[in-house]
Amino acid sequence: MAELDGSRVVVVGASSGIGRAVAELAGRSGARVFGLSRAGSGPEGATVISADARDDRQVAAALARIDWIDHLVFTAWATAGSPPLSELDRDTLLSSFEVKLFAALRVIRLSLPLLAANASITLTSGQLSRKYGVGTLLKGSVNAAVEATGKHLAKELAPRRVNVVSPGITDTATWGEPGSARRTETLARAAAQLPVRRAGTAGDVAQAYLLAMTNPSITGAVLDVDGGGLL
Repeated sequence: MAELDGSRVVVVGASSGIGRAVAELAGRSGARVFGLSRAGSGPEGATVISADARDDRQVAAALARIDWIDHLVFTAWATAGSPPLSELDRDTLLSSFEVKLFAALRVIRLSLPLLAANASITLTSGQLSRKYGVGTLLKGSVNAAVEATGKHLAKELAPRRVNVVSPGITDTATWGEPGSARRTETLARAAAQLPVRRAGTAGDVAQAYLLAMTNPSITGAVLDVDGGGLL
């Protein structure tokens, strides 16, 4: 897509899964990609920078290596189970919000001096923000907070655009090792309940981030890529 030619795209959480897919797609679309992650790894062709998004000093040092930012994407998240409220301990609660919401806000704040006047910012939530059940309190709450944050920032940071991508069931390492029986069976069961009858791939979801980056009329939106899981 010509709109990304020469653009500087920063992907936080580029070492694996959806973040890696976004970095790869942006690179193929002509962008110069900077991948930030705790693991310090990312796709071929990207400038990979090791940084923990929870640490202001590490993020500031990473951003010092970047001239400007046209598109900022935040996909980092904390591994968390689905405990009911009675089993939700303080550390699990804080960790989930710290990585997915608070760290995102810190990265955006530290990036402000580098963001182009027409830059885009894309955050990541998940369908549990609006799909309710037992054991979904933690993930649902933090995802809902991310979606509200995106809408508020779209007003505060205008004319820069801020959006949120909300993936549903996606075939990533979250569900187990590639090719494992557990991962295959879990995704097959989930896919059978979806209108599209298939689990999404990281590549499917990455296309929504590219849309958010390149469409100048999209801001304050939540882009659902869930195979109809919310229907």
